[in-house]
Amino acid sequence: MKKVLAFLGTVLTLFLMSGCLPVASGDGTEQQGSPYTIFMYLGVMVIFFGAMYFIAIRPERKREKEQKALLSTLTVGDTVLTTAGFYGVAIDITKDTVIVEFGNNKNCRIPMQKSAIVQLEHPEGYVAPPVEEKPETKNPLRKLFGGKKKETEEKK
Repeated sequence: MKKVLAFLGTVLTLFLMSGCLPVASGDGTEQQGSPYTIFMYLGVMVIFFGAMYFIAIRPERKREKEQKALLSTLTVGDTVLTTAGFYGVAIDITKDTVIVEFGNNKNCRIPMQKSAIVQLEHPEGYVAPPVEEKPETKNPLRKLFGGKKKETEEKK
């Protein structure tokens, strides 16, 4: 993916620079490129940064949101998988850290950051806590553009 983006960046730069450079004519005078070159340059840059947003930034934010949701359901007794590949059981949870017990040895308890947890398995009989619904905010654009209503509103 990075190679494709580097290639596209190089092609776009060459394309833009070819219109910005003065062109030598046969009579010794130089002719400047099109006066619209700067607008073309800005347009391509906007498209390039837009593509970078959808390729790199947006998926990363989605992964961060999923990780936060995963860690918010972490409870004592959950089996966790760490970034190092170790399975353990969470025995104590604080704001930023989790104490994880590895194996059957009760002496192997290691405190680690919550961000080091990549996967959870809840014990049998686990009941998920109820999710608090956010009150709907009034959006004036919904009336203007006829946006869809949420499923909960349609059922009421």
